[in-house]
Amino acid sequence: MISVSEARSRVLAAAPYPRTEIVMLKEAGGRTLSSPLTARRTQPPADVSAMDGYAVRSEDFLKAPTRLSVIGEAPAGSPFNGTVGPGETVRIFTGGELPLGADTVILQEDTARDGATAIFSELPVAGRHIRKAGLDFQVGDTIIPSGMVLTPRHLALAASMNILWARVSRKPRVAILATGDEIRLPGDDIGPGQIIGSSGVGVASYVDQVGGEAILLDIAGDTEHQLTSAARQAVGADILVTLGGASVGDHDLVQQALTKEGLNVGFWKIAMRPGKPLMFGNLGEQIVLGLPGNPVSTMVCAILFLGPLIKRMLGQAETNPRILPARLKTPIAPNDRREDYIRANLTLEGNGFEVEAFAIQDSSMMSIFAKSNCLIVRPPHMEAVPAGSVVDVLPLDIQF
Repeated sequence: MISVSEARSRVLAAAPYPRTEIVMLKEAGGRTLSSPLTARRTQPPADVSAMDGYAVRSEDFLKAPTRLSVIGEAPAGSPFNGTVGPGETVRIFTGGELPLGADTVILQEDTARDGATAIFSELPVAGRHIRKAGLDFQVGDTIIPSGMVLTPRHLALAASMNILWARVSRKPRVAILATGDEIRLPGDDIGPGQIIGSSGVGVASYVDQVGGEAILLDIAGDTEHQLTSAARQAVGADILVTLGGASVGDHDLVQQALTKEGLNVGFWKIAMRPGKPLMFGNLGEQIVLGLPGNPVSTMVCAILFLGPLIKRMLGQAETNPRILPARLKTPIAPNDRREDYIRANLTLEGNGFEVEAFAIQDSSMMSIFAKSNCLIVRPPHMEAVPAGSVVDVLPLDIQF
């Protein structure tokens, strides 16, 4: 058996260089940027007012009150076509371009009007209430780097940069193949000895969440013919994920069947719990991950290996799951040679995180996994850890 870190390193090393495509900006949300975005304009393009008020020359103010002649207006989008001279002012609105000659803005609250005359009760400060040209960015600035997962904030910024198209990483296509004579789809009639195959739906949703494109294949029974026929449906996918059948039992035929199709096996045992029987290899250019059949094991292995692989294929800089320190509310027992991922609940208490493991850790119990918002990472050969100790946790929910 190999360690989790070594297994993940081997999986990531097999990732091909990201493929790219160009999409319209409005379709780029959640996609990974493969080429940096450079501003095509300056923002703001000119000095503009940050407030409603009056554009003035600060040198006109020797005392307060001061009276100036109002010679025009400068609303946003309609600059004043002229110059502010001695003894003059222009009514200006938020976003309006600062007229030539003016160097500051006085708030309308500090101003009274007497017909075409503005009366100012405060002395101005030069440059106040003005957003200088290029305050946000200037034409030619590279602002959004490659590898960034584009959020609505990034899209709004890119739009203000006058960007219409973005080059992004193509979503890796992930074919998901559930195996086993006992497996039935949700909603199917269930006969004796049969169970609902829940892992396919969970893995497909996870693939979509981390940026891939999930393809759910038909369930394959426990015969070499059914397995190879189903696997051939995955031709064209970047990754083939099999669920179950990767162990060494008489009915665990995935490795045997795919080897006859040309599968090169890199490894198939990892020193971890849950998830020991995980298979990794390749069918030509297609990467193959054989995940264990127990649903919790399936999902944990997807988080530890499939997610990082997809992120690497997208060109993202950060691929491995995020780890946080948290203080134990209850003790945990010593460990053997396998790295454990213990289902637990993480809470923010005061200035730090606290974590409590669920009492039952059976890898078939999705109800416990669904209640969990993190996994406690228990290293191999770890001694018993008392309550109050700090341990590593892997958050499962985005708010952490």
